[in-house]
Amino acid sequence: MNFDADYFWNLLLSTRFLHPAWIVVWMVAVSMTIGIALGAIGGIIMTSAIGPLKHVIRGYVALIRGIPVLVQIIFWYNGVPALTGGAINPPPFVAGIIALAINEGAYMTEIVRSGITAVERGQREASQALSLSYYSTMRRVILPQAIRIAIPPTGNQVINMIKNTSLLFAIAIPEIFATGTNIFSVNFRYFEVIAVVAIWYIILANGYGLIQKAIERRFARGRGSLFGT
Repeated sequence: MNFDADYFWNLLLSTRFLHPAWIVVWMVAVSMTIGIALGAIGGIIMTSAIGPLKHVIRGYVALIRGIPVLVQIIFWYNGVPALTGGAINPPPFVAGIIALAINEGAYMTEIVRSGITAVERGQREASQALSLSYYSTMRRVILPQAIRIAIPPTGNQVINMIKNTSLLFAIAIPEIFATGTNIFSVNFRYFEVIAVVAIWYIILANGYGLIQKAIERRFARGRGSLFGT
């Protein structure tokens, strides 16, 4: 089958993928927000003295990181209703967000933990010498520095999640890849459609890359504290 350049350009410049791209953007935004919150809690617990909870978080991280994202998506969409006899039956968008967010929470836990442990021990000792409480030390000293360290890997996770949304086609969410499969299943223009799909993912990933660079520049100047300090 020959490459149809006219069809490729018409499809690329059409509006067919605008709504699917918007679905990807808002699902990534919601899932990533929840994942960062889970990771922040998990990372803080992992670096605290709360023994029993640390074991729970370690188990969560090991479990989630060891299971493919597609399997997690299918579990929340098909497995949970089967386990609960239909009592819990999340719709596709809810199941997709839960799966992506919980998966991201495990990775963000490790990123936050690494960021906190990367702060020099002398910072903690100086805080103790100033009689700062654990809460004040974390809020004013440790976390602002840990956030700057965690920003680059967090950006990588956002881009990974943009690509992972392609797996949501398995539960009939009309994101970019699902839209592409619907198109080439009718006209069999596989190469042209997949090329357009790939370009849309590149646009979203590189578009976020520009945002990521702006965030990194802001925090590098020392003005980007989430805590107003």
